[in-house]
Amino acid sequence: MTRIRQFRADSFKGFRNMENWTEYSRFITSLVVIMDPFMAIPIFLSMTKGYSHQNRARVVRIAIFTVAATLIVTAFAGEGLLAFMGTSLGSFRVGGGIVLFLMALAMLQARIDPVRSTPHEEEVAASLTSVGVVPLAIPLLAGPGAMSTVIIGMHRSTAPYHAAMVVASILLVAAILWLVLSLAVPIGKRLGDIGLNILNRIFGLILAAIAVEVIANGIKQLFPILVV
Repeated sequence: MTRIRQFRADSFKGFRNMENWTEYSRFITSLVVIMDPFMAIPIFLSMTKGYSHQNRARVVRIAIFTVAATLIVTAFAGEGLLAFMGTSLGSFRVGGGIVLFLMALAMLQARIDPVRSTPHEEEVAASLTSVGVVPLAIPLLAGPGAMSTVIIGMHRSTAPYHAAMVVASILLVAAILWLVLSLAVPIGKRLGDIGLNILNRIFGLILAAIAVEVIANGIKQLFPILVV
């Protein structure tokens, strides 16, 4: 009984940093906003023009599997990569926040920013049998912003079940992406270019706020003297 109580106490202590379910819901929201599946709809439709419904569904499955696998691997390998490069989590937060802010500025202007994808990558991908991997999954959806968010999220708690919750959150976001891309044709027809641009600008505003918070937390970690 004593061991069980101690385990619960340790778990609660590690879990406080994530503030229970609130932080996980924010983590999920952040990933959805950063990856912005609505921004990917026009690119997805243009690259799969002339595809049958079955082929489009196959591209979506490949893209979502690639996104989920990439983010899960990043979540577990990120700490080792930071240690190998000799980079602190604080500096990574500041750098990742800047990347997110650049993405937010591009989204506020309703355009694809170079951080996500370059014209050369899109041109190369057009010649491939499957466009689900490049640039749809990487770097359009699972790009630097999403990877940075996942790495930072993994360091938010020391609870024994935290890693499992992060993976579950990634899988939930992947399911949301699958749903949106599977309905890309009706969504594109219903919203049109104007509707999609409005959604992208709203997502961009939310992402800008998230980016500022990430940068502020990184600065506090780099300069503890600033914390009152």
